[in-house]
Amino acid sequence: MKDNMEDTLVLYGERFASRVLLGTARYPSLATLGESIEVCGPGMVTVALRRQMAADADGTVGFFEMLKQYAVPLLPNTAGCHSVQEVLTTAEMAREVFETDWIKLELIGDDYTLQPDPIGLVDAASQLVRAGFKVLPYCTEDLVVGRRLLDAGCQALMPWGAPIGTGKGIVNPYGLRVLRDRLPDVPLIVDAGLGVPSHACQVMEWGFDGVLLNTAVSQAASPARMAHAFAQAVEAGRAAYLAGPMAERESAQASTPTVGMPFWHHEAGHLA
Repeated sequence: MKDNMEDTLVLYGERFASRVLLGTARYPSLATLGESIEVCGPGMVTVALRRQMAADADGTVGFFEMLKQYAVPLLPNTAGCHSVQEVLTTAEMAREVFETDWIKLELIGDDYTLQPDPIGLVDAASQLVRAGFKVLPYCTEDLVVGRRLLDAGCQALMPWGAPIGTGKGIVNPYGLRVLRDRLPDVPLIVDAGLGVPSHACQVMEWGFDGVLLNTAVSQAASPARMAHAFAQAVEAGRAAYLAGPMAERESAQASTPTVGMPFWHHEAGHLA
């Protein structure tokens, strides 16, 4: 059994209270977002610099003011960027606005799948790291690209499970598990494509370090209830991984041990 003492998510040497990271876009209301944060207790919440300063129903509390009430670390992202220069400009502005060196690097290479641009992604990551950012790059399960991002100075990766907002779960289990197996000491957070809590539980059972959720929660019929369900699923999956699951077998094996002949055979022989 793996040691679970002080089993917390560690990124760039910092510990976080939860292995769930929560996005803040497309919720029905600020109140619903707040409820989801409260019941989920995420380690970080993502924020986009381009998001408008929304207000709640009475118009007195804005989006960022509401987030401050929960005292959850912010993870600005570069959502919507299509060039390296656009990423760098957005990241610098986000650092000034949110007063943090953390950045979720998103550089879109295809508008249909929202797949990251692998070449520009490595270039942008390298420049951001040199500029003092703690970079969490959104990438695919491509092992080679992952290694290049690590060579660029990233200390964690955020591979997708499926294209953003699809809710399909893990479309390439083999590739994602290879990434985990080949990078055993790198924090890996599955970002994008998860739809239901069982998807999150599965990747946590495989040994991934966390998940980032947005659409799966914000577009649920009851976002707060779904956020709570995901938090429980992540906890259960992590506990299962730490417990050390049994080895999978090709053939059946009785769970109840037997020794010698069944007792009724003994009785029959004795009566005869």
